[in-house]
Amino acid sequence: MKQQANLIRAGQVIEHDGRRWTVLKQQIITPGKGGAFIQVEMRDLKTGNKTNERWRTADTVERLITEDKDFTYSYMDGENIVLMDPETFEQVILPTDILGDQLPFLQDNMELSVKLVEGDAVGVTLPPHVTLEITEADPVVKGQTASSSYKPAMLANGVKTMVPPFIEAGERIVVRTDDASYVERAKD
Repeated sequence: MKQQANLIRAGQVIEHDGRRWTVLKQQIITPGKGGAFIQVEMRDLKTGNKTNERWRTADTVERLITEDKDFTYSYMDGENIVLMDPETFEQVILPTDILGDQLPFLQDNMELSVKLVEGDAVGVTLPPHVTLEITEADPVVKGQTASSSYKPAMLANGVKTMVPPFIEAGERIVVRTDDASYVERAKD
């Protein structure tokens, strides 16, 4: 379906130059002189190549309709992840780069939402939060106030994050999967 370029949002799938692209980022730029335009960073679904494209806000683009379907993560197979359909128990194999920076947050039996366009997977969404253990945490510096000071820490999956000073190595915390930021202590 056709839509105006200024309505493009991250996560949408569009068709441009005869190829399918998933939108990674979009930004509306209003220069001091002239009309506004939208700059879109997008990834080719077949090759994985990234590109930037600019459109005037009044231009139209072809947006593809996506269907969301839930899958369960099974295991890694080299450069691919294997997902299982919980209803039919069929397996789906997807390249790991479809997850991008969120790959380290993938956990066994995790429920994932997969975006499909005409049966082809074009995107994977992880749950918004995961619980992980802190493997390393810097010691607390005396005299710092607890309100604004955070210290670096290493999560069990190898991702670095910033945590409040009262968090120690060995504790389990909840982090966001989109930016690896601290949410709270785990309640388990």
